Amino acid sequence: MKILIIGPSWVGDMVMSQCLYTSLKQQHPDAEIDVLAPAWCRPILERMPEIHRALEMPIGHGEFNLTGRYRIGKSLREAGYDQAFILPNSAKSALIPLFAKIPARTGWKGESRYGLLTDLRNNKRDFGLMIERYCALAYPKAAMTSSAALPQLPKPSLTVDSENQSAAMARLSLSADRPIIGLCPGAEFGPAKRWPDTYFAEVAQHMIEQGKQVWLFGSAKDQPVTSAIKNALPADLQIHCHDLAGQTSLIEAVDLLAACDTVVSNDSGLMHVSAAVGCKVVAIYGSTSPDYTPPLAEQVAIVHTDIECRPCFKRECPYGHLKCLKELPPQQVIRAIETVSDNHKSDV
Repeated sequence: MKILIIGPSWVGDMVMSQCLYTSLKQQHPDAEIDVLAPAWCRPILERMPEIHRALEMPIGHGEFNLTGRYRIGKSLREAGYDQAFILPNSAKSALIPLFAKIPARTGWKGESRYGLLTDLRNNKRDFGLMIERYCALAYPKAAMTSSAALPQLPKPSLTVDSENQSAAMARLSLSADRPIIGLCPGAEFGPAKRWPDTYFAEVAQHMIEQGKQVWLFGSAKDQPVTSAIKNALPADLQIHCHDLAGQTSLIEAVDLLAACDTVVSNDSGLMHVSAAVGCKVVAIYGSTSPDYTPPLAEQVAIVHTDIECRPCFKRECPYGHLKCLKELPPQQVIRAIETVSDNHKSDV
């Protein structure tokens, strides 16, 4: 059986989509699963043993480009795929499998994709978690009446390359001489998901004073924030804080996160990566909710405020006060770090 997946475009969603691939392989052990996704996804997909090939999607996220999609679909015909799973909700994302003449095309209704999908699911609301929505697609439509019908869900588990990890640590002059606390203070979604950098700095200072070291993760866009966190520390403690934002590739970040004992993260892609490489995770939620995309680690603490206006799921605070983040004190996160090792899952 040959399967084509039209993959998601966000880091966290791609990590969580592994649950679908695992479910498919459980039912069809000999299936070859190829994933068509943006180029940045390739290293993540290569850490998923369920994947046969990662195919680069050259058309940008949000771009329609009908001609380009037709050419890609036509080029995939000779692969002879038996089934396609379309994970994004847009109508345009379902065009390539149609043009590839893949006979079975499965996905949620999304943007009224009648005619584009042969196996169209329209009860998405009966599956609360994103991974439930992904995994439900792996099973016959008639059986998937609600999340209660799902078997036990697999969790994402990315392979860690110890040689690549050691090489990255050597290049960045890192060591494991102290227990490592990873901090992920960025969030691509927007400021309503970013806990204040001054609060992250207080957490970093406390952890270093307790004999730990801190690694700051993020993209080049996060450098102003990570730099502010490190610079807020007393000069004598900064030696134990390593700013890695913009200094690593995504796959190096995967391996370096795996070296951390505990990771404190906003609701972001790196939060899901941390869970998938076996870290203890303290997840900070502002405008969003863990009810849809919680970190799927074995040892998790979820921290958030309970103010009336959250979760609003907005990129920016509609009221301009960001109370859902500012009223979440550093001490609450510090307590979560200290207790997460003793709890399977907790809300703090």
